[in-house]
Amino acid sequence: MSLNQAVLIGRLTKDPELRYTPSGVAVAQFTLAVDRPFTNQNGEREADFIPVVVWKAVAENVANYVKKGHQVAITGRIQVRNYENNEGRRVYVTEVVGQYVQFLTNTSNGTSQTGNGRQNSTNNQGTNSAGDGWNISDEDLPF
Repeated sequence: MSLNQAVLIGRLTKDPELRYTPSGVAVAQFTLAVDRPFTNQNGEREADFIPVVVWKAVAENVANYVKKGHQVAITGRIQVRNYENNEGRRVYVTEVVGQYVQFLTNTSNGTSQTGNGRQNSTNNQGTNSAGDGWNISDEDLPF
């Protein structure tokens, strides 16, 4: 028996990049900034920047509804892949393949959406619903 599951809450560092495979399957890639739960020696918060890839309808929904700075929750799995670059060197990539994406940043109509198309009502405008006490607006983000 094996288990490979990742659950992340963070903010996009830039708009998602949507592409289509030659067979027409949608794929979107983006980087998620996830705050570490502690401060460094200078008392500052640090973040990890985690590459995420999503496929099919989830990819199209993410590309249509999520932008740089938006907060999302992702459930997926960690994947390690490799390829040979132009210089003949083997390159290893570790990324999260997102299966479910919950949009946590409110839209103008007061709802947040999941990456699989469902809509959920929410009242937490501009707050971090992870329960860690942070209340950061999009304007405060450095990216």
